[in-house]
Amino acid sequence: MSDQERMTIALEDGVADVRFNRAEKMNALDNAQFNAIVAAIDKLSAMSGLRCIVVSGEGRAFCAGLDLSRFGSNGNDGAPSDRDFQKRTHGLANTGQQAAWGWRMLPVPVIAAVHGVAFGGGFQIMLGADIRFVAPDTRLSVMETKWGLIPDMAGIALMRHLASDDIVRELTYTAREFTGEQAKAYGFATHLSANPHADAMTLAREIAGRSPHAVRAAKRVLNGARDGDAAGVLLSESKEIAALMGTPNQIETFVSAQQKRKPNFQDVA
Repeated sequence: MSDQERMTIALEDGVADVRFNRAEKMNALDNAQFNAIVAAIDKLSAMSGLRCIVVSGEGRAFCAGLDLSRFGSNGNDGAPSDRDFQKRTHGLANTGQQAAWGWRMLPVPVIAAVHGVAFGGGFQIMLGADIRFVAPDTRLSVMETKWGLIPDMAGIALMRHLASDDIVRELTYTAREFTGEQAKAYGFATHLSANPHADAMTLAREIAGRSPHAVRAAKRVLNGARDGDAAGVLLSESKEIAALMGTPNQIETFVSAQQKRKPNFQDVA
């Protein structure tokens, strides 16, 4: 299966419906899947007319995490022994981290629709989304310590902003499973949904109906606010609002409201 076939992308009315397409393996992560995810993120970052993204998994699961068939009897994943995890291949991240962190760095909002299973790397990929719809009976786990590893796909960088420190530590140390309902209580799920994909698409279409320049500006400020100090965030707000005021899309929001019609926005070039 080619990298392109491992991920599918369908763009309609500004919403990209992106799916992990390895259903026979519950969308588990092998080297080819990592490469396909990163390639899809690269493609989306350059896609014209893009306003929002929904990412989900085909078949019975969102993503079952690392493909255990990669591991030999010695616990090695078959990668070269001198593999350099510390090498930054994608800005702040290495390739594995980019498969999760990259969704957060895309210029438009990303909504994860999660069902079935989200273990280990799959759970970390879910965290990279801006918003997460999760089925109540989904099985989730920060599973890495079960295999003598740690979350290394940006999971800790993302978890620390969503759940309390003690919950993050307990789940990481124990690798225990928890449900979608518990994920909502912990702060990992934004919404519980009996049909995560349908609900995610509905929200994505709503977001796609807003000024694409304003939505992208909001994501830039929110991303910077995660680790920025107050002075930096306030200045970022001021810079973005100055760039938006009086632009065609900003004016169109007011004109369309006054005329009681659907706005006709210009897409970001």
